[in-house]
Amino acid sequence: MIKPNKTLSVTVLGAGYLFLYLPIVLLVIYSFNESKLVTLWSGFSTKWYAALLEDDELISAAWLSIRIALLTATASVVVGTVAGFVLARFGRFRLFTLFSAMINAPLVMPEVIIGISMLLLFVQMGQLLGWPQGRGLMTIWIGHTTLCVSYVAIIVQSRVRELDMSLEEAAMDLGATPGKIFFAITLPLISQALVSGWLLSFTLSLDDLVLTAFLSGPGSTTLPLVVFSRVRLGLNPEMNALATLFISSVTIGVVAVNWYMRAAERKLAREMRMAFAAEAA
Repeated sequence: MIKPNKTLSVTVLGAGYLFLYLPIVLLVIYSFNESKLVTLWSGFSTKWYAALLEDDELISAAWLSIRIALLTATASVVVGTVAGFVLARFGRFRLFTLFSAMINAPLVMPEVIIGISMLLLFVQMGQLLGWPQGRGLMTIWIGHTTLCVSYVAIIVQSRVRELDMSLEEAAMDLGATPGKIFFAITLPLISQALVSGWLLSFTLSLDDLVLTAFLSGPGSTTLPLVVFSRVRLGLNPEMNALATLFISSVTIGVVAVNWYMRAAERKLAREMRMAFAAEAA
């Protein structure tokens, strides 16, 4: 049996992390660069953060992207939870294959195809029904939710299949209704999957460019579209400052969620030990 070389493993792992995170570290460092040339260091300065706060276009685009991401993540968790629960618990009902294919289709279908399809759909709906009148926040939100529901459904489906059915069966024996069981037992047990799906949906929506380009209209330019249009004309130090703020926010959010999930796991384990101890007594 060949034993792994510890030095080689550490070296490969370090090189991988360096490849992934060194560009991010350099971006954060150069966000405090005084020079307008993003690749030439001329001194420490925070003026680009002040300039960013005065950039109305970026601030407006960032606020629109955050609102759409919040709406998308929430709607995706609600719809995706129902879809994932159906896939995991309802067995192979009639039209199960079609339902499963519709849920999984956005995972494998190129965003360009999804964007064109939804654009044609909204144009036809506007002509026949008078809604939507133009493209904006609503159309982008619907498109992002369509994309993100699939990810949430897969996460929830995997988590539901791992649950211990005896807990729900015990609640049924005690007279609990299916709705009470779902909200009091099942939902807390899959809460970590819901949080993961919410964060993933929020990130995908906030970062989406291709789908948004098809579904946005005048006055509804999101942050990725603004950044993409500006980067094509040349790098701007304000982009480094903006990226640093997002990196800081995401890092804080990930740490907070990780702490919450660990605390929830410890609490659940403690409650299970107390329940087993009471049952044994």
